[in-house]
Amino acid sequence: MNKKMKTLEYKNKQSEKRSRSKVSGQVMIMTTLAIGGTILGAATIAGLLVVYQIRATTDLADSAKVIFAADAGIEWKLYNYFKGTTSTPNPLPQPDFLSSSDIRLTVACLDDSFTEIDCGTLGNSSATAIKSVGTYKNSSRAFFVFIQGVTSTFPTP
Repeated sequence: MNKKMKTLEYKNKQSEKRSRSKVSGQVMIMTTLAIGGTILGAATIAGLLVVYQIRATTDLADSAKVIFAADAGIEWKLYNYFKGTTSTPNPLPQPDFLSSSDIRLTVACLDDSFTEIDCGTLGNSSATAIKSVGTYKNSSRAFFVFIQGVTSTFPTP
């Protein structure tokens, strides 16, 4: 009986060791999966942030193009407004952007109720504002200039 007890005890100890090693292996697999998932998530987020930074850099260049286009539109309309009858050709044609034909420029004169009207020239127009919008790809920028009450001469000091 003593020998049977020892054999039974031995088998119980062996069984306990096997179940502990199985549990220990499961914990190791779960830990590895959790750490791997965390690293994968962090790498995905980092990649997404880099893509956004690259896109912002591209948008910055496009934004600069349309800002200069909108500024050129304002300058063009102001020149035609002040010098329209004396400029050659009369009026000057809309600016042409040699760097890219995809740049769109929309320029309009507005009256007091912000309705688009013909700009005309100084003294011959009821225009009170000029709106210029430059557009290129996904970027769009605008300038708005009030011309109400402007004069064609500079004040004397």
